[in-house]
Amino acid sequence: DHVQRRGKKTFPLSSEDGGDERRRRTWHLVFPDKRSVKLLKSQSINVNWYQYCPETAVILLSTTVQGNILQPFAFRNGTMSKMSKFEIELPVVPKPAKLSLSERDIAMATIYGQLYVMYLKHHSRTANSPSAEVTSLIFDIKLKEPDCAVNTHQPVLPARSIHPYRIPLSGPAVVPSQPPVPCQLYSSSWSVFQPDIIISASEGYLWYLQVKLPPTVNLLQDKGKLMDFLLRRRDCKMVILSVCSQILEGGEKGSLPVVATVFDKLNQVYKEYLEAEQSYTVAMESGPSRGSAAQKRPVRTQAVIDQSDMYTHVLSSFTERKGVSHKFIIAVLMEYIRSLNQFQITVQHYLYELVIKTLVQHNLFYMLHQFLQYHVLSDSKPLACLLLSLESTYPPAHQLSLDMLKRLSTANDEIVEVLLSKQQVLGALRFIRSVGGHDNVSARKFLDAARQTGDQMLFYTVFRSFQQRNQRLRGSPGFNPGEHCEEHVVHFKQLFGEQALMKPSTV
Repeated sequence: DHVQRRGKKTFPLSSEDGGDERRRRTWHLVFPDKRSVKLLKSQSINVNWYQYCPETAVILLSTTVQGNILQPFAFRNGTMSKMSKFEIELPVVPKPAKLSLSERDIAMATIYGQLYVMYLKHHSRTANSPSAEVTSLIFDIKLKEPDCAVNTHQPVLPARSIHPYRIPLSGPAVVPSQPPVPCQLYSSSWSVFQPDIIISASEGYLWYLQVKLPPTVNLLQDKGKLMDFLLRRRDCKMVILSVCSQILEGGEKGSLPVVATVFDKLNQVYKEYLEAEQSYTVAMESGPSRGSAAQKRPVRTQAVIDQSDMYTHVLSSFTERKGVSHKFIIAVLMEYIRSLNQFQITVQHYLYELVIKTLVQHNLFYMLHQFLQYHVLSDSKPLACLLLSLESTYPPAHQLSLDMLKRLSTANDEIVEVLLSKQQVLGALRFIRSVGGHDNVSARKFLDAARQTGDQMLFYTVFRSFQQRNQRLRGSPGFNPGEHCEEHVVHFKQLFGEQALMKPSTV
């Protein structure tokens, strides 16, 4: 280049041989409201072409004769900073040197929140190659082989073509019954823009390219890798749950190691979300600290599959499925509980209840006793109430539930409320007697619960029980006015007659 100097100023001039130009690149900050610009910085550099990423405010300049030295500049808070330049290794170095890296060979994209510069090696397509043979490949840079010095990425799925699209005809000459015209896939008139835009110049269409997740379930046989792939996608929840059902049911029944791998991958994401939520809660309770930025509440993505999701969409229907070995059902339930415990996630009581109901359904009381005795099933109030309800089917369950309640050191009144809410009126009555609280308990509470069940004999049993208590404590079976049981006395007379009322005993 020929450069003319005047004092201390340098003015760019075009080269005479048609080569690169040394241009003065100036960067200005634009103020739209003031309709003015401010000079930030100027650079003199050989530039072949440039690309700009608006998401990260980074501009990439192609320099040198071959164009393979890339110089990025970043814009932050009204300032511009020059970043480290880097070189793209060319497959063949031309002699003499000429521009070998074009703008179409480079793409800037934000992947997983990180800016990447992608070097795309284009292969020339012959004119007579049919577009039907052209396919697309899906890569995921997070899915890589561990313990490798070089990150070599393989396609996640087998090569597949873009889903065909049919263009509806329009205009005055169109016949109403005329079918839509198929769109030519991978047309030479297509222009592709990051991150997911395809423009067809010949047909005048703009498309957004998306990955359809449901078909991937049958394309990737390795369920562990399939989970890794799905957990990083946006609309993944229902697809993940369908995969879990698939490996448990029908002809796709997976081995326990596969099931364990899937559960662990799901619960790892679940645990990370719970920890982030807990950190946010602690930060909010302690208040903002001086000099630190406000903490943002963690976003719950569809990749967070919690216990309620698994129970509702997978496990509850799985336990009711016919033709599946009960041993396999119990093994799967315990494997999920094992995975939750491994990640130190508190197991919800309804999962334990599902295990107990499955054991009872198949008369596996010995296994149930073992699980409770060795604390495989953690103590909880709902679990204790469930055991109380099993007393008629499995008599030792009553003592097991009492032992559990004793370990919990839970208030007796609260246990009674839980039992009554589940209409376990006799179970609540037995429990309150076992802890010595029968003399002080509210009779109306039990009579209300017994009457709501609609069971007349149950109401009779509870009513007579409190009459006997009154007789023992006060010498009369009647209720005091402060107990507000008048309506229940009337109801008892309507059902069984006044002669059924217990008469005061005389000494």
